[in-house]
Amino acid sequence: MRALILPLLCLCLCGPAVAETRALLVGVGDYTYLDADLRGPANDVALMAEVLIARGVAAQGITVLASGEVPDLPAGVTYGLPHGTAIREAMLALLFASGPGDTVVFHFSGHGSQTPDISGDEPGGFDEILLPMDARGWNGGTGMVEGALLDDDLQVWAQAVLDRGARLVGVIDACHSATGFRAAGGAGVARVLEPGALGIPDDVPVVVGADTPPLRGDFVFLYSSQSDQRSFEYPVGGDDGPWYGAFSLALAQVLRDAPEASWAQVLAATSAGMTRGAVRQDPDGEGPLLDSVVFGSGTADRRYPLLQGRLKAGLLQGLTAGSMVAVYPLAAGGEPVAHARLAALTADGARLEGANLPPQGWAEVVEPAPPPPLRLAVGQGLAPEWQAALADARAAELFEPAAGGADLRLMPTPAGPALVGADGVLDPAGPGSSPRIFPREGESVSDALARVLEQAGHGLRLRGLIAGMAGRGLAVGGPPLAMEVQGRRGKAMDGGCAASGPLAPLDPAAGVAPCDEIWLTLTNRAGKPQDVTVLYQARDFALTPLWPVSALSNRLAPGESARIGLRIEAPPDGGGGFEDILVLAVPATPGAARSDLTGLASPQRMRASADPLLARFAALLEPDGTTRDFTPRRPALAFLRQPVRLNPSVTAPPPANN
Repeated sequence: MRALILPLLCLCLCGPAVAETRALLVGVGDYTYLDADLRGPANDVALMAEVLIARGVAAQGITVLASGEVPDLPAGVTYGLPHGTAIREAMLALLFASGPGDTVVFHFSGHGSQTPDISGDEPGGFDEILLPMDARGWNGGTGMVEGALLDDDLQVWAQAVLDRGARLVGVIDACHSATGFRAAGGAGVARVLEPGALGIPDDVPVVVGADTPPLRGDFVFLYSSQSDQRSFEYPVGGDDGPWYGAFSLALAQVLRDAPEASWAQVLAATSAGMTRGAVRQDPDGEGPLLDSVVFGSGTADRRYPLLQGRLKAGLLQGLTAGSMVAVYPLAAGGEPVAHARLAALTADGARLEGANLPPQGWAEVVEPAPPPPLRLAVGQGLAPEWQAALADARAAELFEPAAGGADLRLMPTPAGPALVGADGVLDPAGPGSSPRIFPREGESVSDALARVLEQAGHGLRLRGLIAGMAGRGLAVGGPPLAMEVQGRRGKAMDGGCAASGPLAPLDPAAGVAPCDEIWLTLTNRAGKPQDVTVLYQARDFALTPLWPVSALSNRLAPGESARIGLRIEAPPDGGGGFEDILVLAVPATPGAARSDLTGLASPQRMRASADPLLARFAALLEPDGTTRDFTPRRPALAFLRQPVRLNPSVTAPPPANN
């Protein structure tokens, strides 16, 4: 690609007179030479084309290069196959068609990997690569993966686009992880090829040098996962449903509705929407446009058209079977004329079940469906005492057996059974990062397993319910809360902790250690008071209330801020892993009691609470939903999520073999 781009950079660059948005959407599902086919990329880019058009992008300005079973594309969209040459030519066409004030969108869904750096511009010694349809394996003569798109080449192209005065939006739904994950028959498919699968020898010399210069200009890049995580695709609506990348689908659902939101707010809403499942995939973003408003326009309206008794929205809009909807005669405003449940969902449709339904109208979700019970798959080789404990947990209805479509998997390890995600990846954040189950003092093996499965089931169901109640869209102006994160590094001393250094900006997703402090500053940027609750969810899904505490008021007036601090403690097994800070905000009703949702951490407190919102959560978590009544509208719940990566503790080794 360098040979295509570099000579052309010397030509006179003349931009169009009217600012436009153009997009190149690449989805590589079928690979000609690699045994690495995926099922979701073609669906990803077809969906993204629809979303871009809905936001005002002209269909004639969108090019889709996709392989596999490609859905019907909107009229006017240019289509081709994602061969390496076609991708490079389309990138050049975008480059020379764009000028000052234009926006260029580049989206790639497919496989990524890593290859040894031969140019010396990568501090880590490896280049990240994206694999077109006709990519091949390692070529020892050239020292490269044949046909791959290198990050070096993408950066040259990106800088050329920016030099023309255009804005650049990049979306990558692939990963380049080479950290030695071990899969165990999970439900999803990872979008990564390990270097070994490409025939890259282990002994290839790498050139370690200085990093490439940073890009100059207005850009934002959105990544489907952190650099050490995998990106997955899943079937929507069951094993026979269409496949989508988890990130592409969640991003499209947010972008479709986001009105006047920044890219950072879109990314945060996308990340929050991806918390429904048990697989850990934390999107990331960078660039000076993160705080800029997304191009085009969306709508905060959450009503969907109803024609001849069928809803023109389904799984792709984040709807779930069993959810309650109110039916209105108008697209906005007015009073509901009927209520119904959603049934028989497809990717883009649903049937309504209810009495006195009009043949047409508009439906709005007023109550999400109750999350299903915990579905658990069990790996081979579980010790007899744990098999007996598993039988006790099944008799107590703490889970439902699942082969495919499991939420979690129980995997035997030398240190005891490990709880892993639906992807079947053991220790995704390094050795010991999947929580091991072992009895605490005074517990039997059966008690330990029951405790972990109960908290995992509650934590997963609650997280999914929160995401469903908060919705996929963004209110006009973004979320009601702004969150600033600072921290202070600490160190263990004499059985305790000592702080080290002043508070400074901190990204907990980049890694924290035991004794480190995390401080949140939450500011109410809405026009009415907000009741705020902060919870911490550990890697074993246990929930701990952080704020409010000691009966302190959690109501923030407009413009008011609150500071919430916590200190990281080493888990009993000493392992690291991925955890979460969950921030919930509910608009305060004048004269009403404060909404304190810390009771969400405990099923017993939820059921015993007199707080109407907590009681509503408790009712919604009942699997059969029999305690639910129709309500005029779901609560205006806002949800922010701050990922936390817990580094392993060197002072607390894993327990002995159980």
